[in-house]
Amino acid sequence: MNIAARTLQDYFSDPRHAATLKLGSGALAFALVAGLVWVAVMQGGTRLATPMGQALAGSGVAALATALGALPALFIQKISARWEDVMLGFGAGVMAAAACFSLILPGVAAGTDILGSRPAGAALVAAGLVLGALFLLLADKAVPHEHPSAGRHGPDWMHLRRVWLMVFAIALHNFPEGMAIGVGFSGGDASVGVPLTAAIAIQDIPEGLVVAVALRTVAYAPWQAAAAGALTGLAEPLGAIVSVALTSGFAPLYPAGLGFAAGAMIWVVSHEIIPETHRKGHEQAATLGLIGGFVVMMMLDTALG
Repeated sequence: MNIAARTLQDYFSDPRHAATLKLGSGALAFALVAGLVWVAVMQGGTRLATPMGQALAGSGVAALATALGALPALFIQKISARWEDVMLGFGAGVMAAAACFSLILPGVAAGTDILGSRPAGAALVAAGLVLGALFLLLADKAVPHEHPSAGRHGPDWMHLRRVWLMVFAIALHNFPEGMAIGVGFSGGDASVGVPLTAAIAIQDIPEGLVVAVALRTVAYAPWQAAAAGALTGLAEPLGAIVSVALTSGFAPLYPAGLGFAAGAMIWVVSHEIIPETHRKGHEQAATLGLIGGFVVMMMLDTALG
């Protein structure tokens, strides 16, 4: 083995440098996916006109918004706890409103058209909603993750570095958002997918900032925190691909899929985000942020839907 190879081997055998390599590889993968999405958007054509192409483009925009939000962590070391809770509350409000206006209501309408009965259409969406919540319940128990205030969750036998536990925590939030974007476009109705994409991208910016700054507070370098925050956005294209693949082939799965995404998002809001914003004594500020996010999403859905 030559001197250069031996030096590299010694360098990356250090756990800190190994983590750096992983984060760098992840950031490179994110940049590659983002670049492919951007090329697809710029080229347009028939591929982008398909539900899968639209879902990939929309979820790619949301993933890039997460990365954009994480970038200020290169310069910002800390956010006040109050403003962190306000930003997370804003995201919770957007997600709650999206579940109502852009997922549940269109799902009931689509189910009614397919089944010829409004109660039957509502029942189909309700079944999907329950399954979406149960899916996130199982994911919360099966995937190791950690929140800055709430501590570690998931299986104890899987030992991972704290940075990856926190990345997985935010990825669990982003996956149902990607599913929502995917199922929003899977029916071929841009009036459902476009407002969802816009609202989720808006709330991903403060969410990306919060996770990246949280990583800085646990002694990670600025670029590592920003890269890890950006990395969490990759869960959104993955969620979009899964949801389009599952719902585009069989008509009744479309309204059920809208309900599934709504249930997953409501689970995240109630089980993860709201408790996180109420741990530090800023319940009123967080609730005002939630109302603000709800109003923004309601207006976006009215304007774009």
